[in-house]
Amino acid sequence: MSSISITGLSKSFGATAVLRSVDLDIEHGEFLTLLGPSGCGKTTLLRIIAGLEFPDSGELRIGGASVLATEAKDRNLAMVFQSYALYQHLTVRQNIALPLRMRRLTRLQRMAARWLPSRDTRRVEAEIETAVQRVAAALQIDHLLERRPPQLSGGQRQRVALGRGMVREPGVFLLDEPLSNLDAQLRIAMRLELAELHRRLGSTFVFVTHDQEEAMTMSDRIAVMAVGRVAQVGTPSELYDDPVSLEVARFVGTPQINSIAAAIDADGMLVIEGQPLCRVDPSRQLADQAVTLAVRPEGLRLGRMGASNSLDATVIAVENLGPESLVNLRLDNGALLVARHFKESGAPPQRNERVTLGLEAGDALLFDAAGQRVRPPAVSGLVLAYA
Repeated sequence: MSSISITGLSKSFGATAVLRSVDLDIEHGEFLTLLGPSGCGKTTLLRIIAGLEFPDSGELRIGGASVLATEAKDRNLAMVFQSYALYQHLTVRQNIALPLRMRRLTRLQRMAARWLPSRDTRRVEAEIETAVQRVAAALQIDHLLERRPPQLSGGQRQRVALGRGMVREPGVFLLDEPLSNLDAQLRIAMRLELAELHRRLGSTFVFVTHDQEEAMTMSDRIAVMAVGRVAQVGTPSELYDDPVSLEVARFVGTPQINSIAAAIDADGMLVIEGQPLCRVDPSRQLADQAVTLAVRPEGLRLGRMGASNSLDATVIAVENLGPESLVNLRLDNGALLVARHFKESGAPPQRNERVTLGLEAGDALLFDAAGQRVRPPAVSGLVLAYA
């Protein structure tokens, strides 16, 4: 079993705290993504799992056994780097075979293999070649075995790097932003290939990225990291629909979630731009508090001017994406919003047009002044009306 259990893991470089008491459990066979901005600690956490860094405190278990005292080579892990880390002078066959040759042949056997191999060396070399052929066929690079890395495309090099890890049949794959050097179309193709590879192998995958589209499309679960801590762990749908903080809500989703400064008055009414819009706290427990109203771009509806109990905005740009358009808006208080307008709804509004914004109660998320999710007892009717 290749489950991973992380408890209270902390790491500092000098006076800089990189990881702050991280707790995380990764199930056997799961595809879990560490998602977060640069500097949040996700790569450091991956390197600690790999045995390339050591924590200041905390516990790390793989398959139920503590591995903090276990060297990287003995952890049964495979790591794929952003730079691929291939040997340029070796062929694809030699690059994939190298981990097995280093593990299964002594230095003397490797030196003698070319000129005077023993019977045992020939047997091991034949087994290694069989493993290389099997992995190359699975990755559809068996026709490239005699080429060298400079003769390969970015996607082909990425498959070779994966093959070098697969040939050892590790329990855990650690992938550190392996797609970031590829062009947009190839990244999409490789996302599908990685997801399919995970399904075929059944191994545990821990994937590091700052790209939330990669995380959303491939992962069983995502751990969103921020300033050295895990902000939230959940399925892609859970993080998108039910974020626990404004920080998570803003990081997950493209375009970014809209956020509007608001307040709750003494009567429990939500107030935006001085206008009471709806009652969100019948118990008035949140009275006189500043809050943030957040809504995904697809949750904003655009209507004609003049609707009551509404907010008005000006269209400042329209991005045509084919089946949909992104309508960029500016409220009268200067706040910028984005609405997703689908083609079947008709033509989108034009630049400089004035529109009314609509929002149903189920699409509204509220966050307090500290950015934590507010879950009011009830939200009655529409948060914003539109016509």
